[in-house]
Amino acid sequence: MIKLYSTNLKTEPVPFREALLKGLAPDKGLFMPESIPVIPPEIIDSFTDMEYHEIAYEVSRRFLKGQIDDEVLKSITKDAYNYEVPLEHVYENKYVMRLDQGPTASFKDFAARMMARLMQHYLTLEHRKLLILTATSGDTGSAIANAYYGLDHIKVVVLFPLDEVSDRQRKQMTTLGKNVQIIGLDAKFDDCQILVKEAFSDSDLDYLGLSSANSINIGRLIPQIVYYFYSFAKLRKGNTDDSVIFSIPSGNFGDMMGGMLAGRMGLPIKKYIISCNENDEFVQFLHTGKYAKIVPSINCLSSAMNVGHPSNISRLVSLYNGVMDETGHISVQPDMEQMNKDLFGVSVTDEETKAMIADAYQKHGLLLEPHGSVGWSGLSKYLAEVGNDSEQLYISLETAHPAKFPEQIQAILGLDPKLPPSLQGLETKKEQFDELDNTYEAFKAYLKKNYK
Repeated sequence: MIKLYSTNLKTEPVPFREALLKGLAPDKGLFMPESIPVIPPEIIDSFTDMEYHEIAYEVSRRFLKGQIDDEVLKSITKDAYNYEVPLEHVYENKYVMRLDQGPTASFKDFAARMMARLMQHYLTLEHRKLLILTATSGDTGSAIANAYYGLDHIKVVVLFPLDEVSDRQRKQMTTLGKNVQIIGLDAKFDDCQILVKEAFSDSDLDYLGLSSANSINIGRLIPQIVYYFYSFAKLRKGNTDDSVIFSIPSGNFGDMMGGMLAGRMGLPIKKYIISCNENDEFVQFLHTGKYAKIVPSINCLSSAMNVGHPSNISRLVSLYNGVMDETGHISVQPDMEQMNKDLFGVSVTDEETKAMIADAYQKHGLLLEPHGSVGWSGLSKYLAEVGNDSEQLYISLETAHPAKFPEQIQAILGLDPKLPPSLQGLETKKEQFDELDNTYEAFKAYLKKNYK
């Protein structure tokens, strides 16, 4: 059985079930596996002929062995992944992986749907209930709200910055109701996340049975490993020396950590391009070895990536034998030399983001939204600096459907993206959400009043 340790190293390792249901470790660290299982090359080869849900089972069961019945896990992955994962060819050996076909048209669906089903499974066995607290900078909130909507063992509270999500992103959360409550703050995403973390560490709220569905939860991270294996399996040439370079639009760095774990599990990833918007704290960290948060975070077009202190950086630091606490303080410096060999960090401005949306569509007929544009821009900058290898496999992640950002696509390209089924009819649905002051006192009082 693989146990999970805290990145703050001040609490005992726990089984997956406990880490999943807790969300955040008691010492405010993030859970990480004590060992990372390696998938043999011949098993990775076999993924080529598997469906997505089958690969999800093969990857996740290596972390969950002895902690969930195999047949239950197979059922969960098959139920969670009942939609397409398009791999769009752009030119040469360069592709865009569209993670935007799920029920909320966002890559967050991949993690949220499996995590919700795992939580419901364990809570049903234990006859327990949970109150999920999560902060969102865009797509997380709608994915979590939809994944947990109607579950009888779980209630959900989502905090979001009022001025930094699109209308469609907001309405995907605020039109649900039932066991899902949405709260808007006149604040930044980082402020929302701070309130959530504060609540987790407040012993006065222990009676609520709090947990998280942000990418701070290890239950979000394990499902995000899968699409790296999937895309490589479907696009590789079949040679023994095949490798892949991924460009990953990065905000709170959960997606990036899924890729990092995939590499440690044996996926032959040659390079990770970490594509950030103007919140470039991580890019500067790679260059200087010194980490400095951006406070307040910069409001960019790629709103889900407006994160001035990504939680998952502490996991990355741990992976490279360092220690970073939840405030961003590094007490043990990670192996920066190896990190720079593995990762290529790049920052993309809003002007570059808009220009790439236009360029990609005009040159290749490739329709991107701002987050995917940051990823494709990062790949372009990497090729310009390092050089293009026409035989190398490159995959850039598109993390949200362009139709979630119609105003920006219309302004840049003069067209209105076709709505996927998950976004149709949102405009006519009634919204309901509360607004709070950006203080922990107000948030705590709200929780105590509304949840017993």
